[in-house]
Amino acid sequence: MVKILYRCLDSQELLPMQVTFKIIRQTQTNSPRVQTYTLDVEEGNTILDCLNRIKWEQDGSLAFRKNCRNTICGSCGMRINGRSALACKENIGSELAKLPHPNQSKIPEITIAPLGNMPVIKDLVVDMRSFWDNLEAVDPYVSTSARAIPEREFLQTPEERSRLDQMGNCIMCGACYSECNAREVNPEFVGPHALAKANRLVIDSRDTATENRLEEYNKGTQGVWGCTRCLMCNAVCPMEVAPMDQIGKIKQEILDRKDAQTSRSIRHRKILIELVKKGGWIDERQFGIQVVGNSFRDIKGLISLGPLGLRMLARGKFPLGFDRSQGTAQVRSLIESVQKLTSDTSKEEIQSKP
Repeated sequence: MVKILYRCLDSQELLPMQVTFKIIRQTQTNSPRVQTYTLDVEEGNTILDCLNRIKWEQDGSLAFRKNCRNTICGSCGMRINGRSALACKENIGSELAKLPHPNQSKIPEITIAPLGNMPVIKDLVVDMRSFWDNLEAVDPYVSTSARAIPEREFLQTPEERSRLDQMGNCIMCGACYSECNAREVNPEFVGPHALAKANRLVIDSRDTATENRLEEYNKGTQGVWGCTRCLMCNAVCPMEVAPMDQIGKIKQEILDRKDAQTSRSIRHRKILIELVKKGGWIDERQFGIQVVGNSFRDIKGLISLGPLGLRMLARGKFPLGFDRSQGTAQVRSLIESVQKLTSDTSKEEIQSKP
């Protein structure tokens, strides 16, 4: 871990103090263990600088990935004090500032661990095969038919190209995948990195496979409906790609093409919005009947609600009536405005496709 810098009153120079690094170390055959290293550091030192010093000066057996040292390659992804980040981007000063109520008499500590949702090979090096396999699963390339133009370049307008900028900033560091709660509980979910890349292809004016792509991304919980909207991917992305936002855009493209009878996932989204528009919040009685029971079309779904309904009745938690919230008209107006804006944007992107 690290000790906070202090200013010498006579020389006005910043003098380094100590920090202790608690590094989670393991191999494929051994359980994780914590090993500590203490360094004299400066506020501007990056976590990667410190790991390099530990390896060069104290323990050459420490394993971690690195390459560019400039937030470009994404190689040095790891968990720093419990969150996934790039070791070359985070520095001692910023990490110490995040520590709650630092004890000035104790050397501060920074914990370094491998990325999550991937098996550890050694120390901070993880096996990223599932990460790359799931990226491949969304077919992250411009469609073959769109590339088959032998006599001229496939030009885009500045506006068409600018729509791809945010997703194009992804450096495949694995931070979002590491923190994805949906991926942790559902091994079939392809992950936020893959779906952020998928949205790049959905809105790419050169691609001609949009409809096929949306059908694939709409399948079960391996695609967009597997996202639990926990916001962790957005929170840790070092390049502000906002993967959850991109997943939401794909969902909207699917919703614009499907009706509520297509699947429970689509029914869930559409009915939730309609109930909020109608009452300002959700009428839970109607929500269960319309989504799970498909408005009495799905008998098995209705029966599955029975045990929950009985428990709620027994505990006095079943809502017998429903009162609209205050400001329902304003809520409805806001939702309709957003829906119109989203629809107009989608139409512009569809018209830009060849």
